[in-house]
Amino acid sequence: MSGNKSEILDKVYELAFKYEASYGSCPQCVLRAVGEVLNLKVDDVVKSSHGLAGGTALSGNGTCGALVGGIMAICSVHGRGLKDMGKGRFLKSYSLAKQLYDKFVEEYGSCICKDVQNKIFGRSFNLWDPEDFKKFEEMGGHRDKCPSVTGKVARWTAEILLSESNL
Repeated sequence: MSGNKSEILDKVYELAFKYEASYGSCPQCVLRAVGEVLNLKVDDVVKSSHGLAGGTALSGNGTCGALVGGIMAICSVHGRGLKDMGKGRFLKSYSLAKQLYDKFVEEYGSCICKDVQNKIFGRSFNLWDPEDFKKFEEMGGHRDKCPSVTGKVARWTAEILLSESNL
């Protein structure tokens, strides 16, 4: 990780945006971008986040996958591991995750994927329906809409980690 804080945050945003536009799976893209730029070991976490895209299993009904990816990145640094279970609640990870959650809800009005879709597209989509998915893509789903959300979450995540960690 080199550069000043602003350059680092810009790079995280740029990578997350690019990955979401190219590959989809917003939680994976947040984790990959944050992990690459901040030199975090997140390979297994990236893999385990795949089914959380699109509001959990592309349902739209759960928490935005980008937000979940950001929380997973934060907790990969500050969360409780197996050896720490039974040693307390690790309130720092909750506190930092809540910072990200609050920032996200302030920006998008909700953490629920379909609500975020309504905010940025003016409607929500059934990502399992081929016609609706086509409309999602036509309206910029992976061109600029979800990549922008993913980039912002990655940036906010990196900002939190840089301010609270010895990275």
